[in-house]
Amino acid sequence: MNFYTGEIFAIDKPYGMTSFGALAHVRYVISRKLGIKRVKIGHAGTLDPLATGVLVLCTGKATKQIEQLQAHDKEYTCTLQLGATTASYDKEHEVNQTFPTNHITRERIDEALKQFVGDIQQTPPTFSACKVDGERSYNLRRAGEEVVLKPKSVRIDEIEVMDFDPTTMLLKLRVVCGKGTYIRALARDLGRALDSGAYLTALRRTRVGTIKLENSINFDHFKEWLDQQEIDEKHQ
Repeated sequence: MNFYTGEIFAIDKPYGMTSFGALAHVRYVISRKLGIKRVKIGHAGTLDPLATGVLVLCTGKATKQIEQLQAHDKEYTCTLQLGATTASYDKEHEVNQTFPTNHITRERIDEALKQFVGDIQQTPPTFSACKVDGERSYNLRRAGEEVVLKPKSVRIDEIEVMDFDPTTMLLKLRVVCGKGTYIRALARDLGRALDSGAYLTALRRTRVGTIKLENSINFDHFKEWLDQQEIDEKHQ
């Protein structure tokens, strides 16, 4: 491996860590291994702190491919809690409203999901990295400011119901989508389409393009993985 000429690989980002935090740890480990101050590295698509799974990293000259990698389709598995909402549409915030669920059936879920497949308009969550007048939307929200974001065109290729428990109202989905799609926003919109509410209790990215979760490096064992690699330290 040559981290100067460029490598593309993925780690399995752990729960509760920012994508930048995960990247910073990997950069530190690689830099120590190479005996340099700071290796050039970037990621090809942020994962929310409460999400886990495939985080694609590019080093050296391969960072030029980040934009191309970001355009690849992505696959997620997610669990939604129907009948309630939170401000961020995930577990980062407490439940702020509850809704009736006794009318929700598997058939109604299947029917409601149809409207979200294809090219759709989706409003990003206000607790997101979207910028408003140069400021991150989540920073404005955390400062107590009201934020209004405009809908964006996104593409969802597939939505598969993996499991639905009518007792707990937990719904597990597999979603294949394009760049810029927020699964938290899908949860919000599905809840509304069901005349109820919904938020994410779990989100895992299982694929980015052809890079799959099973080919990703365990974050906690990244140093051990790196120690097993044959490293070429030439800059050319």
